[in-house]
Amino acid sequence: MLSQEIKLKLIQIVGPENFDDTKVGRLVYSYDATPMFQSLPDGVIAPRNTGEVSYIVKLCNERRIPIVPRGSGTNLCAGTCPTEGGLVLLFKHMNAILEIDEENLTVTVQPGVITLDMIHAVESKGLFYPPDPSSMKISTLGGNINENSGGLRGLKYGVTRDYVIGLEIVLANGEIIRTGGKLAKDVAGYDLTRLMVGSEGTLGIITEATLKLIPTPESKMTMLVHYQDIEAAAKSVSTIIANKIIPTTLEFLDQPTLKLVEEYSQIGLPTDVKAVLLIEQDGPIKVVKQDIEKMSRLCVQERAVSVKIATSEEEADGLRTARRTALSALARFKPTIILEDATVPRSEVAKMVIAINEIAEKYQLNICTFGHAGDGNLHPTCLTDVRNHEEIEQVEKAFEEIFMKAIELGGTITGEHGVGTVKAPYLELKLGQAGIAAMKAIKDSLDPNNIMNPGKMFAKDSRKRVVVTT
Repeated sequence: MLSQEIKLKLIQIVGPENFDDTKVGRLVYSYDATPMFQSLPDGVIAPRNTGEVSYIVKLCNERRIPIVPRGSGTNLCAGTCPTEGGLVLLFKHMNAILEIDEENLTVTVQPGVITLDMIHAVESKGLFYPPDPSSMKISTLGGNINENSGGLRGLKYGVTRDYVIGLEIVLANGEIIRTGGKLAKDVAGYDLTRLMVGSEGTLGIITEATLKLIPTPESKMTMLVHYQDIEAAAKSVSTIIANKIIPTTLEFLDQPTLKLVEEYSQIGLPTDVKAVLLIEQDGPIKVVKQDIEKMSRLCVQERAVSVKIATSEEEADGLRTARRTALSALARFKPTIILEDATVPRSEVAKMVIAINEIAEKYQLNICTFGHAGDGNLHPTCLTDVRNHEEIEQVEKAFEEIFMKAIELGGTITGEHGVGTVKAPYLELKLGQAGIAAMKAIKDSLDPNNIMNPGKMFAKDSRKRVVVTT
């Protein structure tokens, strides 16, 4: 617990209304969207500007108090769960869009800005910010940057890292640095901007970000392709890419996911097929029409049973929204939902889907699979119950096999959810001992007292999920 002296100093920095160490206040921020993780922080603090963040960090560094920066808590790797106590740092006051620069095609934001609010703001200027995590209605840009969030448009446009061009960062010693800027080119020194993106708050506190924008695409078309063979659906993904077409969106949903999403959304999704691909293309209207027609033919060649092209933006948006609500739909049917992500090369998507199904059958688990098939990022999602300890043990074994299969196929243990605490035990499978040592050297150099989101990225002994309580 925090001493009275520390509490008074923190209150002096931010004011009494922006510090909370009551049991209820701490409980609210003791967990995130990750199942089976909870730990009480010692306090919750909401700075109003970068200067206050700096003062807080300096004090915490002197007294070895852990700091966990937190957005909306939508992450799925226990990245914002304060597993070692300390302070949860909120950015509810630092939530301004500081500038939309139409000459340089950039937007500058504070970390507490809601992703969709910023997207709407830049779209009103005829500009486009492509990263679109499914949680964008409630997730913050600071959280997106810390986790390097992806989204449905990642295949064509890339992920958050590809649009972060400048940062303001408070380091573990309280010093403030700026990296990058409104520049098309910058090779002055190490690329600290990219280092910080996806670092999950373990290297510093992001207090401002400059993001790249692009012009809004001229047009877009959306289609839903039905399959009675999962392998045929997965094979269509690599066939489309092999034919040198890069669609904006290329999403996969299996039949169990379709049934639950349709029951939730009621928009007329097919539930009598084994899988669907949701495909969208944008750009000049002539090119879009050509690509949609060609992809339709390729899917039929790969044994699609039907292809339906959306006839209105309302219909297309309904399909996109249904896909984005997959987790919410699945969460209605079991007390515990464990949504993971494993990524493989696009050419290996079919093998990965088959492997997931085989592993689910081996352990007698209910695993639904959906995700960004176009970039090889699949989301096997287990519907289970944390109170069933025997089944949870089977879930752990199943996901370990899934991660190992992804690596065997040339993939990775996470494509967009991050490492946090959940994936830390598996990171060595991907990076090896030398890779982990290199990461630790960076961490130790920038945060020698290990106050920045400790317990994340680097594994302890167990590969099991645990409920941590304080």
